[in-house]
Amino acid sequence: MSEPKRILVCDDSPTYTAGLRRMLNHGPDLRVVETRGDAESAIEALAEVRPDLVTMDVELPGIQGLEAVERIMSTYPVPILVLSSQVDRGKYTRSAFRAAGALDAVRKDEVDLMAVDSDSATAFRRRARILASSRVIRHPRATLRAATAARRPTEPLEAIGICASAGGPQALAHVLAALPADFSVPVFVVQHMAEGFTDGFARWLDDNVALPVALAREGSRPSRGVWVAPEGSHLVLDGQRVVLADRPRDSVYRPSGDRLLESLATLGAGAAGVVLTGMGSDGAAGIAALHEAGAATIAQDEVTSSVFGMPKRAAERGAQRVLPLDGIAPALARLAV
Repeated sequence: MSEPKRILVCDDSPTYTAGLRRMLNHGPDLRVVETRGDAESAIEALAEVRPDLVTMDVELPGIQGLEAVERIMSTYPVPILVLSSQVDRGKYTRSAFRAAGALDAVRKDEVDLMAVDSDSATAFRRRARILASSRVIRHPRATLRAATAARRPTEPLEAIGICASAGGPQALAHVLAALPADFSVPVFVVQHMAEGFTDGFARWLDDNVALPVALAREGSRPSRGVWVAPEGSHLVLDGQRVVLADRPRDSVYRPSGDRLLESLATLGAGAAGVVLTGMGSDGAAGIAALHEAGAATIAQDEVTSSVFGMPKRAAERGAQRVLPLDGIAPALARLAV
């Protein structure tokens, strides 16, 4: 017998969630393995839970239905079944959900949660099995919409943080070389590198991009150019000065992309964070902090990433834009206007 299909239920009603779990688990073919009460935490859970199907309400705290569907399908594609009393009301048409990337949408009153052996419950489980076995593709709609969204002009961009790991040197050079030579916003860079290579990497970047590139200096004030975290030190922006810290020593990476981006979150909408190609999850917590602070957040897309580990986790934690490598520098240039 094959393994049961794994389902993540996203609904903010504990009572409805319990009834849906009971009905879906009635039989050997389906198993609810995770429940979440809001879209943000559901998105964060996807990589770890790895469900075959997500059922999602549309009236949720935080991110609402259509946006949640779009974000999931642009970052972690998985079959989605919208299950809500709002289906076919106002803008929540079934065609709208399918356009956003969901496979199907069902009104809650069409499903009998009380009689688990009823015809409607049996038909719903059959539909869920079919959807959970479906193949889905990455959906570009949310990425395209976010990429064209206007930033509030009242918030001048003060600093940009970029972190990368495997495949990062080439990706960084590509992005930085595409920025205009008169780009005035300081760019702070964390690149995971083997011991002894950071100095040479900074010199190589300086030779290949129009902007001046140098290792960050303790106590310096943010200024135009690209500032690379030195080997063995966390690069942190503390108010209006640069701090090179050796703590926490238990960080997986030193320098840490998370430490850099979290420090930039103090600037609120005056900061922007970018996570490029790399293995692991460094930068994801920093992106979450920036997103919470109202800053602009970007992750490199899977197609152009050498390793879609760090950017994938960043997208799951709140990166507003998931862009191909060629789209990142133009997005940063627009933010700086």
